[in-house]
Amino acid sequence: MTIGLGLTIVWNTVHDYDGYIDVQTEDKGIFFRLYFPVTRDLADQIPEDTAEKDLRGRGETELVVDDQKSQRVMLCEMLNHLGYAPYAVSSGEAAVKYIRHNQVDIIILDMLMEPGLNGRQTFEKILEINPHQKAIIASGYSKNEDVVMAQKSGAGQFIKKPFTLEKLSAALKDELNR
Repeated sequence: MTIGLGLTIVWNTVHDYDGYIDVQTEDKGIFFRLYFPVTRDLADQIPEDTAEKDLRGRGETELVVDDQKSQRVMLCEMLNHLGYAPYAVSSGEAAVKYIRHNQVDIIILDMLMEPGLNGRQTFEKILEINPHQKAIIASGYSKNEDVVMAQKSGAGQFIKKPFTLEKLSAALKDELNR
């Protein structure tokens, strides 16, 4: 299965690490070269003494809300691998409808979904149904005003796409235990 990251995620990742993209058009096609500054710093890692079992869930339910099918599929696979029980929908409207009839332990919410409700609007409508609903924001875009407003309304951590299994697990554990 091939899962695309999307140009937005690539651009934001390059930008976040102070890199740049060089695009060259030639007869053979278009070439994209990604450049990042050199560093000798170690990447953020989970301490070696953290056992894999500490990263695993115990069957908690998640509602994955993302307008891109590939992102929903990938995230649900990650959650299943971690021992969670995910369900996915493709829009804010579908998320609100689902929450009217179902309870979930946590929502993993994309911020930019078109057409329709964005992530902040979706979370606000869900809070009208369940004022104590827990949520994590997962987006390919940098943290913006909508993210900040959603967090002020009660959403938990912001994790930037693409993220590792460990970052996802840590965010879920932190939010579920909050």
